[in-house]
Amino acid sequence: MVAEGELLWEPSEEVVAQARLTRYLEWLGRPGPYEDVWRWSVDEPGAFWTSVWDYFDVVGDRGDGPVVSGTMPDVTWFEGSTLNYAENALRHAGGTAVVFVSEDGARQELTWDELREEVARVRAGLVRLGVRRGDRVAAYLPSIPQALIAFLATASLGAIWSAGSPDFGVPSIVDRFKQIEPKVLIAVDGYHYNGKTYDRSDAVNEIAAQLPTLRATVWIPYLAALDEGSAPQQAGPAEAHTREVPHGEVIGWEGLRAEEGPLEFERVPFGHPLWILYSSGTTGLPKPIVHGHGGVVLEHLKSLAFHQDLDEGDVFFWYTTTGWMMWNYLIGALLVGATPVLYDGAATYPSPAALWRIADSEDVTYFGVGAPYIMASLKAGLHLDGLERLRGIGSTGSPLPPEGFGWVAAELPGVPLGSFSGGTDVCTGFVGATVLHPIRAGIIPCRSLGARVESYDSAGKPVIGEVGELVLTAPMPSMPVKFWNDPDGRRYLESYFDVYPGVWRHGDWIKINEDGSCVIYGRSDSTLNRGGVRMGTSEFYRVVERFDEIADSLVIDTGQLGQEGRLLLYVTLAEGATLTESLQRTLCDTLRKELSPRHVPNEIHAVPGIPRTLSGKKLEVPVRKILLGTPVEQAANPDAMANPEVLRHFRPAAE
Repeated sequence: MVAEGELLWEPSEEVVAQARLTRYLEWLGRPGPYEDVWRWSVDEPGAFWTSVWDYFDVVGDRGDGPVVSGTMPDVTWFEGSTLNYAENALRHAGGTAVVFVSEDGARQELTWDELREEVARVRAGLVRLGVRRGDRVAAYLPSIPQALIAFLATASLGAIWSAGSPDFGVPSIVDRFKQIEPKVLIAVDGYHYNGKTYDRSDAVNEIAAQLPTLRATVWIPYLAALDEGSAPQQAGPAEAHTREVPHGEVIGWEGLRAEEGPLEFERVPFGHPLWILYSSGTTGLPKPIVHGHGGVVLEHLKSLAFHQDLDEGDVFFWYTTTGWMMWNYLIGALLVGATPVLYDGAATYPSPAALWRIADSEDVTYFGVGAPYIMASLKAGLHLDGLERLRGIGSTGSPLPPEGFGWVAAELPGVPLGSFSGGTDVCTGFVGATVLHPIRAGIIPCRSLGARVESYDSAGKPVIGEVGELVLTAPMPSMPVKFWNDPDGRRYLESYFDVYPGVWRHGDWIKINEDGSCVIYGRSDSTLNRGGVRMGTSEFYRVVERFDEIADSLVIDTGQLGQEGRLLLYVTLAEGATLTESLQRTLCDTLRKELSPRHVPNEIHAVPGIPRTLSGKKLEVPVRKILLGTPVEQAANPDAMANPEVLRHFRPAAE
């Protein structure tokens, strides 16, 4: 056991002196401490975000309008300014721009010049297909070079990008893309995962057939290229893998990039749509979240440089698919002149150490993963070696228990582990770390610059040292420009501002400490309430999933307003384990001892799997709905789930 708050790492004088944040503060004339700088950044957002634009010398015309005007949710940033994400991402030179690796050993890298040439070619191809400013380009792609190239080409035109991973089912993708009416679909014939090949040719044709606005479907023969031993970038047309769709032309990737063209950039207003991301869509259609060029450029420059400490020459890896916002964050490395590593494959194939081996072989300087991978590495008993260039580790996606912090500190002494929390909604983190902060087990060191994060009690008042609702009481530039097909803004308003008018409610429980550090306790809409005491689910999982017999778990409180409910613990057992009375007693005794008597479940049930979204998040709320009487088919959208078949195991016994 590692105690929450235990000091695991402190920055040396050399680390502090060389940090990008230190250099910025010196340039700014504000030497710190950090909390004072954070307070200034949220009290004077106009001055702060102007300084970010100036410090990074953003390419574009800043205009002479106000930096920020209006109140949430109706906020305008840098009125009168124009810029383009792709122009800012492609302004660097020298060395390697991007690296691609796959689980079967394929590898490719592109220099900055090669990347610019490919973007220019694909840009010319999109123009030939009729893509113009404001049009949508949809992608059904894994994390491969073509995804990055096609995105940058799309952005250069002022067109709008939207992507889904090929492990998403057809209905899930159609639910997303049909809402945005794309003009072009770019897709692969299949992908590799966990040592297996998945042919998606039929799926692509089904998707294209349900998108009547398509002018063209562009096929990338990814599987064919890998089978032939050639890099996917050089793969030929894929006619042999296609059949004609009802509308639009069908061409191969080589046909798209066949002709040279100028690398030009359409400068657009600050809030012009850059890409469309989606909520997890556990009920109803996924929300199409639109982010703007300017907000993403400023936010990712700030976050990647000051919170991840990335600079030119760094190599940045985060394990993600194109269907998760972390892919958009990963490729933001280009903005600061760092090299993103794109990876297509499973995290644990051919061994649990797969991602750590990539970090070692590619000389990664900053390595990011979801919290479950760190815990899986701990459980697998991995011992890490190499990784000489590694200077930082990031964890996100769910709260990381103190044991995860402790394992990293033991295996990689001297390498700080920063836990970050934010969301698809803003494509960044609200809270996180810097290399100026010490690292303590289970603690997120700081609120991010420019993010006025507060904790609200049940009366809607800010509190310190108590668990409350995570809210933002001031706007950030990377908040959504809008939701697509939400003309009056009602859906956007209801998603974040329905509880506290003018204040963004994010849906997480957070405790902010006196020193500005914080702890995230899980989703507030799935938080437990026992005897009037609110409890996050993450602390349950920390205890329960430490048992070797437990592979996964889910805890649900069936209580409703004014009515005490049952506390139900569902566990998926490790191979060969059984849920004996002895194990149940040990679980309850441990929860009582390490947490409190309130944490002891009324019942423990074994289930074959824990329901998760396609991006890996546990589905606590839909299971709670099922237990309270909602039919399984109405509780969650199966196409937004990784394993919809397990939901039926949570039906009340009476059924």
